[in-house]
Amino acid sequence: MTGSGIGSGAADGSSALVGLPLLEDLPDLAGRRVLVRVDFNVPLEEDAHGALRVADDFRIRRALPTLRRLVDQGARVTACSHLGRPPDAPDPRWEMAPVRAALDDLLPGITLLENLRFSPGEKHNDPAFVDSLVDGADIYVNEAFSASHRAHASIVGPPSRLPSAAGLELAREVEVLAGLLRSPKRPFVAVVGGAKIADKLGILEVLAQKVDVLAVGGAMAFTFLAAQGHRVGDSLVDPSHMDACARLLTGDRSGGAESTGVRRGQVLLPTDTVALGPEEAVEIVGADVPDGWRGLDIGPETARTFSEVIADAATVFWNGPLGVVEDERFAAGTSEVARAVASCPGFTAVGGGDSVSALRHLGLANRVNFLSTGGGASLEFLERGDLPGLAALRDAPNAARLRVPEP
Repeated sequence: MTGSGIGSGAADGSSALVGLPLLEDLPDLAGRRVLVRVDFNVPLEEDAHGALRVADDFRIRRALPTLRRLVDQGARVTACSHLGRPPDAPDPRWEMAPVRAALDDLLPGITLLENLRFSPGEKHNDPAFVDSLVDGADIYVNEAFSASHRAHASIVGPPSRLPSAAGLELAREVEVLAGLLRSPKRPFVAVVGGAKIADKLGILEVLAQKVDVLAVGGAMAFTFLAAQGHRVGDSLVDPSHMDACARLLTGDRSGGAESTGVRRGQVLLPTDTVALGPEEAVEIVGADVPDGWRGLDIGPETARTFSEVIADAATVFWNGPLGVVEDERFAAGTSEVARAVASCPGFTAVGGGDSVSALRHLGLANRVNFLSTGGGASLEFLERGDLPGLAALRDAPNAARLRVPEP
């Protein structure tokens, strides 16, 4: 079901593409040199001989339709990407050679530049680095939605210098995610997990106004539970955000003065927890976690509750693991939610990262309507309605004729 139409459950988000130049808005590509920003920040592993290779080519494959279309139209394509977090300098551990080999196996003939983050000019959006990227290029295409929340040189620089367009996947991301918030089919259920409440409080506040049910799991749920007065033991809690969590639960976002009066959907929190205690003991406890224990996964009762609301949904958005999935003892909750999302008859969208990995690990990725390539970018787009990379494309020289005249 991956990549199926929005009409299968989500709202039409095509209006979000207004003013955004698409591939069909580009001039004739025959013989043109096209620079494509991709996100090939993929996991690497060592083979039997100690050489690095790509462990998961999901992001590479998602860029192939755009790359193929450009090649089929006669373009000479150069792709560029970051990989890992090198210290703004060349680092053999993060060279693009393994990625280049994987790309060549899938689509020969594409030139892939060295890791963009080997230069400090990338993250600092240095005009001189932008100049070096676009040197010799005729056209720019952004096919890196998952990096478009960063105002980096390769994202926001080229559109100011070249005719530019959104890649097929980037346009699809914008269309689907915008459609989720505009008029989704209901019931609309969002499941959000992860560790740090500070990273996701903004999107939780947005979703709480849009969805019928907001299910919160992962470590960040314990800040909400603590705000309700529950004991959380040694679980991860962010005291600086407890007041904000309490306001979200009560519908008051006014900073404590008075309720906004916004009608909110139901917020579901864990009612039981899989906790790690002394001497590596693992037990299922209730919403209250004993002292000396740390909650690391939603419990079976919570997983069933989340799964039941997902089963009844017409639209589902899921982002973030519900437990410490790298440890099998605390992966059951995420796995059960993944199965529920895959079985849901409504429109299902999954927002990148560990959520997509869980589906792929279980062999369920093809049973979800839309898999986003961007975790943080997806959340930022849903929260703010725009990204630096999208704004840059709308300001490209060839985008002027696409703009809607002001009244």
